[in-house]
Amino acid sequence: MTQTSFDNKAAEGTSLRRLFAFNGGFFTQSRVKRILRLSGLQVTFGKPSEEDLVAVWGQSPTSSRGEAVSDFTGAGIVYVEDAALRSVLPGRAGSEPPLGLVIDHQSPHFDPSVPSDLEDLLTKHPLDDSALLNRARAAMERLKEAHLSKYSGNDPSLPSPDPGYVLVIDQTRGDASVTASKADRAEFVEMLVMAQEEHPGCRVIIKTHPETAQGQRQGYFGPKDETDRVKLCSDPHSPWILFEGAVGVYTVSSQMGFEAIFAGHKPRVFGQPFYAGWGLTNDERPVPRRQRILTRAQLFAAAMILYPRWYDPFRDKLCTLEQAIDTLEAATRVWRDDRQGWNGHAMSLWKRAHLQKMFGTFRPMKFGKSDPTRRHMVWGLNDAPDTAVRVEDGFLRSRGLGAELVPPLSLVLDDLGIYYDPSLPSRLEQFISQRADLRPDQALRVEKLMMALRKQGVSKYNLGGDLPELPQGRRILVPGQVEDDASIQRGAGETNTNAALLKQVRTENPDAVVIYKPHPDVVADLRIGAVKNPEQWADVVIDHADMAALLEQIDEVWTMTSGTGFEALLRGTKVVTMGAPFYAGWGLTDDRGQTPDRRTATPSLEGLVHAVLIDYPRYFDPVTSLPCPAEVAIERLACADIPHPGRVNRMLSKLQGVFASYSALWRRG
Repeated sequence: MTQTSFDNKAAEGTSLRRLFAFNGGFFTQSRVKRILRLSGLQVTFGKPSEEDLVAVWGQSPTSSRGEAVSDFTGAGIVYVEDAALRSVLPGRAGSEPPLGLVIDHQSPHFDPSVPSDLEDLLTKHPLDDSALLNRARAAMERLKEAHLSKYSGNDPSLPSPDPGYVLVIDQTRGDASVTASKADRAEFVEMLVMAQEEHPGCRVIIKTHPETAQGQRQGYFGPKDETDRVKLCSDPHSPWILFEGAVGVYTVSSQMGFEAIFAGHKPRVFGQPFYAGWGLTNDERPVPRRQRILTRAQLFAAAMILYPRWYDPFRDKLCTLEQAIDTLEAATRVWRDDRQGWNGHAMSLWKRAHLQKMFGTFRPMKFGKSDPTRRHMVWGLNDAPDTAVRVEDGFLRSRGLGAELVPPLSLVLDDLGIYYDPSLPSRLEQFISQRADLRPDQALRVEKLMMALRKQGVSKYNLGGDLPELPQGRRILVPGQVEDDASIQRGAGETNTNAALLKQVRTENPDAVVIYKPHPDVVADLRIGAVKNPEQWADVVIDHADMAALLEQIDEVWTMTSGTGFEALLRGTKVVTMGAPFYAGWGLTDDRGQTPDRRTATPSLEGLVHAVLIDYPRYFDPVTSLPCPAEVAIERLACADIPHPGRVNRMLSKLQGVFASYSALWRRG
């Protein structure tokens, strides 16, 4: 089979070509088998015929088996390798499967002795489509911004070395890309010497490979190579931050050399990796047949968009690079947040199992204890150590109420404050300020996200319910709130009860159609906030109706601090706020209350939504039990069969609501 398309379209449903494997990993790694099948290749064993293919994993120790079988039978060879964005941690460090594969019908892409499918792309493909190149530029920026790499287990918060150094990149001993370039320890020593000679007086930082840093494989450099001028760097620094401070980058064939190109460097290359020879590197040993001059975007487009087969674990299909980045970004955030472990404070018993799923992947959470090796996490505004990170429900929460003990699909972590307390800055406020300007790709992603929310009819709780016929006229929706809720206590201002809000809306809008929808927790008799005779101010009172459908039928929302105001903004609806909810004060709402003076940025609606739904929350997929991007959470809330708590949880929720309400009244005095 000749490779005629690199468009990442799944071949499932077409006739599968038999792919005979003689390496156990092809049979034991289910992700690898699945990606190959979706690419039209059925992994099997036995003796192939001339019409079949033989799978070879790069230039691994077992590759000679497949090559020998191919020579004996006349079957073609397919070379398979992990794609350039693999996982958070190296394969040897954990059980993470690869995010994608490269499937080459000519040779391993890192072998310069003969052309590969990737080299053919770089040599022969026009690489002149503006949409493709714009995608490449956007993806490069996303990788930099999120500090993603082949292995993304790095910590951007680590103090970076003082700038002005030369960056020399180490690799693992015997790495296939090194041996394919016919390099060994001598080339690495030469590289280190040249780095010092070409940059006299500059410090030299040797970046060790993640597998070397974790003690899994030896590198070519070690402590014996350190001097007063040369230092090893084995901490998990972000490659993108290291590139920022470097005056030069030196590599044999590392993928970090490839990434250095997109950070603005022209790395000095001592091997013959796939990215050398296109005018973007200084090559010590050029590959004579590579004569084409490419731009950074062209190199990236071929190597990262056209060549690999990316996999979407949530939808079980091949996907685009952008979707693969979404997946890796979600998984990487979990590692960065959770790898030290958490001490959980003020966590209800019913929440703990779900919190363990979301935050205990790398180290199980401890509740009610203070292990000094862990970070502190506290629910909401409860008391906790000063360094505690506050956790709360996200804005696309569940199919059902939190007060009914339905676990959330999204939670937010805030190390500065919490989004509903305007008295202090929050991490959400910082995200909103940072999104005052969006790149075109970011704006497009948000537009698609908002479109999906509206099309799928997704809201925070997704309770359903029929929508009654509404009177004609200018319709104003007044969403009721739980009156002892922290967002009311902290941010409501002078208008701080549902009755007061309804009265004010009617007074200021005597001719409007006022629609009052009590909060679901209040309707369910789980929390306080009921209004006596709301009909004296409202034309329509709706206890049970689908909020997403209702928002499509109204003209304005008047609220104290309800998240319904944000959902209305998503749908282009005018919002009037009486308090200081997180979405007020940015120039997108009619604010009648006092909003914080520090909210000086003027983001677009898309910028606000990016911060609120993409940057701030963490999402958990109840189907795969994996961290997921916002788009997957929307699909699950719209379509998936998400478990709902039973009668026992319902009884517990009532007791919890009574306790919460009386506690709030007691605190008020």
